[in-house]
Amino acid sequence: MSVPRPTGTPLKTLPLEAFQAPSAQGYALLPFRFAPIPTGEYLLTNIVGEYILLHRTDLTALITHKLPMHSPIYDLLKSKHFLLDGASSVALDLLAAKYRTKLASLSSFTGLHIVVPTLRCNSSCVYCQVSSQSPERTKYDMTEQIADRVVEFIFRSPSQSLKVEFQGGEPLLNFPILQRIVERTSQLNSARKRDIEFVVCTNLTLLTQEMITYIREHNLLVSTSLDGPADLHNHNRPGRSKPTHDTVVRNIRMLQEAIGLSRVSALMTTTRASLDQPERIIDEYVRLGFRSIFLRILNPYGRAASPDAYSVEEWLRFYSRALDHILHLNYNGLSFREEYTAIILRKMLTPYGTGFVDLQSPAALGIGVLVYDYDGNVYPSDESRMLAAMGDSAFLLGNLLHDSYQQIVCSDKLVALVRDTMLEGVPQCADCPLLAFCGADPVRHYRLQGDLIGHKPTSEFCKKNMEIMYGLIHLIEHDAGASPVLYSWL
Repeated sequence: MSVPRPTGTPLKTLPLEAFQAPSAQGYALLPFRFAPIPTGEYLLTNIVGEYILLHRTDLTALITHKLPMHSPIYDLLKSKHFLLDGASSVALDLLAAKYRTKLASLSSFTGLHIVVPTLRCNSSCVYCQVSSQSPERTKYDMTEQIADRVVEFIFRSPSQSLKVEFQGGEPLLNFPILQRIVERTSQLNSARKRDIEFVVCTNLTLLTQEMITYIREHNLLVSTSLDGPADLHNHNRPGRSKPTHDTVVRNIRMLQEAIGLSRVSALMTTTRASLDQPERIIDEYVRLGFRSIFLRILNPYGRAASPDAYSVEEWLRFYSRALDHILHLNYNGLSFREEYTAIILRKMLTPYGTGFVDLQSPAALGIGVLVYDYDGNVYPSDESRMLAAMGDSAFLLGNLLHDSYQQIVCSDKLVALVRDTMLEGVPQCADCPLLAFCGADPVRHYRLQGDLIGHKPTSEFCKKNMEIMYGLIHLIEHDAGASPVLYSWL
């Protein structure tokens, strides 16, 4: 995939007169951001993420109010809400409706609730980000008292749609607590009438037939980790006593048969050993019947924060090769998509937002997700839980046994996180034409750069997303083969 990057810092502030109400013979500009790209064009985006590529002469004509009215470019800019004239009286209402739709998730508040039934794990993954404990250390299990408080907190959220996601450690090591939370939540919901979804994130090595029956009967989704073919998966995710790949594959197939292909998903984590074999990783997913893959970069927590980590530039080369391979699978008739790419495309090409926590402004910490650790500690994201396991509890919001829901979600700490992660007020982000597609990653920036905002020119998060987003725009606009495939992923 060709991945062009923007050059320079051309962003300007136009005089107020440019945005004043149009006259009968002219037009007014609506707010937009722009930057040049190496193709010689300029990328323009408006406040809801609609975009257009213009040559410099057309951009100059637009902002100087010399663009010929009713020309093809003029009509396209008008239809995408970059300008307003006397004949477009409903344009502002349409733009406002799209803006409300994009930000609708903010009004529903916390929809994702991550529960850690135990920190124990029977695997020894080389990149374990959660600082898991050995299977015999039962003091790292959630108690029934804490589990009951978790259920109370879940229903305090005003969101009509709730997702309860069990993570770890390995949650199957404390399966009775998982069952307790599922059953108490379902029982209460018979009166509350929420739309509730349960997801079990498991390495699948401890799965039993009884668990499969329970998963099917209670309509649970299953998410597992599969890092690729046997040699790579066993290198990245060894068991404490034996290789895991064969067991994982066998149990994936059993679950697919029991609950359906669409209810079993997997994701991979890229290690240094993964970087030179994206095609083999994707082909393993295809072999097992999956029709998508999530290419995950390492997060700098736990064992993943090691000298063996790689640079974001190395990961981008891996991602580019992987996307090329996925596109060629589609060209040859196999429907298969990359999930992170699909999330970005949804933000780029539709009027709808996404629930993906890492691409929100303000950051979804607390307002999009709450994490309930095994000991009752409550965090605004899974990454902040990982950071606390490394000894830094900077993002800890409170504890279920000591603090009320109001004390946690209305705390000064959470309010400050929301305030400080609104990209519209963040230096460089405020002027970036990718703002409507991107998000804040305050925990990562705090971990690597010492504050919530970070230094954008050297931010790995920014570099990764800019390369991907500009590359996708290039494919959509200039690659006749890739464009229909990418649209199909919506």
